[in-house]
Amino acid sequence: MTGSAGSRLPRLDRATAEIRNAVRALLAEAPADSPDHPAVAAPAPQHGQEPAPRPAPEFVLAVSGGADSMALAAACAHLGTRPDPGPSLPSGAGTAVGTRPDLAQNSAPAAPAPRFHAVVVDHGLQDGSAATAAAVVERLTGLGLSAESVRVAVDPAHGGIEAAARTARYTAFERIRTSRGAAAILTGHTRDDQAETVLLGLLRGSGARSLAGMRPRSGHLWRPLLDVTRAQTQASCAASGIPVWEDPMNADPRFARVRARTRVLPVLEAELGPGAARALARTAALLAADSDALEAQAAAARPAHTSGPEVHASAAGLPQAVRTRVLRDWLREHAGTAQEVGAHHVEAVDDLLTGRRRGAVSVPGAAEVRRAAGGGLIFTPLGPPAPTGSGIR
Repeated sequence: MTGSAGSRLPRLDRATAEIRNAVRALLAEAPADSPDHPAVAAPAPQHGQEPAPRPAPEFVLAVSGGADSMALAAACAHLGTRPDPGPSLPSGAGTAVGTRPDLAQNSAPAAPAPRFHAVVVDHGLQDGSAATAAAVVERLTGLGLSAESVRVAVDPAHGGIEAAARTARYTAFERIRTSRGAAAILTGHTRDDQAETVLLGLLRGSGARSLAGMRPRSGHLWRPLLDVTRAQTQASCAASGIPVWEDPMNADPRFARVRARTRVLPVLEAELGPGAARALARTAALLAADSDALEAQAAAARPAHTSGPEVHASAAGLPQAVRTRVLRDWLREHAGTAQEVGAHHVEAVDDLLTGRRRGAVSVPGAAEVRRAAGGGLIFTPLGPPAPTGSGIR
């Protein structure tokens, strides 16, 4: 941009520019409107009138107050104030905010600005959590965003406090997304979070599906910052003067993810050279493509090799990677407790199908799997049948 020094816009730091570009790229995949909320549909045109433009989709922002989610929120606040002009920062050095000389030649109308609603979850796990959540909401509204805090109840009886807090948090996000008819929930997960996920999966001996890590899009849960580092979100907040609040749980070494972040990954970087987190994230991306292909093959194969509670003997001839996925999905359908069907159940049932095991295999859902006369398998509930008319299926 030319002009006097006093008229020049402040230069946009690279971290902020890359975060905006990452958010913009993923949001470009959003539908033109949300089918979940008929109120956002464009009115039908009158005779002789041009169809009215459909409104931009709305997104729910999952914000904790930390650097990752606040950098995401700031980027969304920027994108929500103007139509989409394309990337904020071309390849090369930093540029002045709003400077896009290449747009002068582009006469195509810009896409309408997306809408955002930020949600801060108060888990009630620390003293003063309500005041902390209110302070984060105030920062978000200061950025120009619509925002609210919501209190949730965390029951650590099943899976521990970390898992229970996550379940309560995402249940609240989804409830608000549904009520507002928003297209998706955006989270601030970064490349560092992805590396931690893959590392923990490796230590658990997980398969390709788990090692593929978090996906940029998983249903209504979108993660635009998976190619952005935690250092970049911190740099963006510092450059923009955005205060951040770090949840004490993020530094509590009782949690495996915290130990992976603060102890294991730094050792890998120090002993094996820089780039460990980047390599782990790249591994996840490669495995995601492989896992998706195998899942598609399993879905296509299942109708020919299963029938209701039975697995046909022909399934034993499938490649192991496809066969075990067929068995996993078959078990989850009939057990009705997908979260409880683990790799050891699938492995035992696979051994039964291929003749490496005899007898019956106990599986979730108060049931067992037995080898049928023809060499296939049959899923057999062990509990009493539900009373007629109970509505239980």
